[in-house]
Amino acid sequence: MKETKIIPIERIVPNPYQPRLEFNEESLFDLAQSIRENGLIQPISVREAKGHFEIVAGERRFRAMQLLGMTEVSAYVMDADEMQMAELALVENVQRENLSAIEEAKAYLQIMKITGCTQSQLAMKMGKSQSSIANKIRLLNLDDNIQNAVSSKIITERHARALIGVENEKQQEFLEKIVKKGLNVAQTEKLVQESMNHEKKTRVKGFARDIRVAVNTVKQAFSMILKTGINAELNEVETDDDYQMIIRFPKS
Repeated sequence: MKETKIIPIERIVPNPYQPRLEFNEESLFDLAQSIRENGLIQPISVREAKGHFEIVAGERRFRAMQLLGMTEVSAYVMDADEMQMAELALVENVQRENLSAIEEAKAYLQIMKITGCTQSQLAMKMGKSQSSIANKIRLLNLDDNIQNAVSSKIITERHARALIGVENEKQQEFLEKIVKKGLNVAQTEKLVQESMNHEKKTRVKGFARDIRVAVNTVKQAFSMILKTGINAELNEVETDDDYQMIIRFPKS
């Protein structure tokens, strides 16, 4: 059950499961001005832990009050376990839609680790589709430079998703092209697809060269068999899946 207390600010620490890595200073200043003029309309929520209080929800309000130089804050004191701490911190931020896609993805993974829930179960908790959760988490497979670009809003989440199928060492090249040329999402997807098609054709050509070497080697061996006087026969069959070379010769 919640109860409200006036708590000295120095006894309050952030939520250890806070998914937000950065707080916009301008936004905090605006919130501080609002609190100065109107007071704290909604107390923050905390839990008591080893002589101090950990924020469950309301860290932006807490930081804004610090900016104002306040020495105490009104707070709901509630019982919350580790799972609830992580969930409430994430829900608060996601509902405001002010987390970066990377922060949100990391928070989803953290909750899944703490609770042992699946993506589908987490989606139900968050009121989102399973595919939405999966798409966010897949972003964490990208190179760190790409993740940082998303967090810094250099590129959008959709730009980043277009790079998921690209090898990590080549993702930086695409990032530089996106930024330099100001590519939109559709142009980025087209660029990635054209590059992948080119690589596929190059691999096929390389494979074809290897096949020709193998075929010539077998034919040379077949010629050597004929030179021994053996009445052998070479049949070549090409299918969609393979290239067959069958040598037949009598047992006697």
